Parts: sequence; structure tokens; C-alpha cells
Amino acid sequence: MKLIKATEKDIPLIQDLAKRSWENAYAEILSREQMKYMLENMYSEIEISLHLKNPNYHYYLVFDEVLNLFDGFLGYENHYENQTTKLHRIYLVPESKGKGLGKKTLEFLNEKVKKSGDSRIILNVNKYNSAKNFYKSQGFEIYKETVIDVGNGFVMDDFLMEKNV
Repeated sequence: MKLIKATEKDIPLIQDLAKRSWENAYAEILSREQMKYMLENMYSEIEISLHLKNPNYHYYLVFDEVLNLFDGFLGYENHYENQTTKLHRIYLVPESKGKGLGKKTLEFLNEKVKKSGDSRIILNVNKYNSAKNFYKSQGFEIYKETVIDVGNGFVMDDFLMEKNV
């Protein structure tokens, strides 16, 4: 596995990976309408392009060198808060789960956070998403609960998690 820095040309790939992973991760949690709405807004070409223009926001593609295919992606923002990096997005397609890629991707993130000078990583995870157990196994702890209005009558019902690096 290797992580490849994403560029504007990778936006369609990021959108495809997001759709494939969301359809699996959120099928039992979000309505199809909410999933469609959030994907169209959070993963629009304009939105991702704005992220890529932000010098603190980074996207990396998770690439399987053995099978020669992309397994997912990572999106994070250094200096989101004082000494804090926000893990905005880490998604793997369903067929890639269980290979240890999530753990390796978080190890990669830890190194990038240390190099940036930040000492803490925060993230949001849906309260009903089993990924929260994965994050706990990687040293993250819940520090707050939140409900965020994302528009169109939809909300994100999340735990906020943190980890010091």
C-alpha cells in the first residue's frame, strides 16, 4: 500500500471512492436521500477543488500496489484549531476492509500531523457508525456529542473524537 497525494485531476476518483464507500458505510444509518444530498454537496467538484487550494488541506489516495487499484482516500486539515489537525475524511471501499489499510493510513496521518507541528487529531464520526470502534482501537477517545444541521432538513448525529500524537 502507498498513499499518493491527490490533485485536481483526481477529483472524479475521489468522488467515485466516496460514493462506493458511503453506500456501504451508511446504508443502514442514513436515508438514500440524505446520502445523495451529502455526497452531492460535500464531494462536489467545487467543494473538493476548494479543499485542494487550501495549503493546510490534504487529500491522499490509498493505492494497492499488488492489485494495482485504489482502495480509498484520506482528507485532513492541519492547523484546523490551535495545535490540531482535523481528520475530515478517511474512507475505504468495502472490498478493501480488513486488510489493515485503515490502520496504516492513520499511522501515515500521525506522521504528517507531527511534521506539521500539530499535536492533536480530531474527527467526527456518526454515532451509529461502527468506525467509532476502529477509532477507539487506534487511541481516539470521545470528548463530545454533537448534532450538526447540514441543510435540506438533514443532520449529522456525531461523536467528536480526539487523539494526541
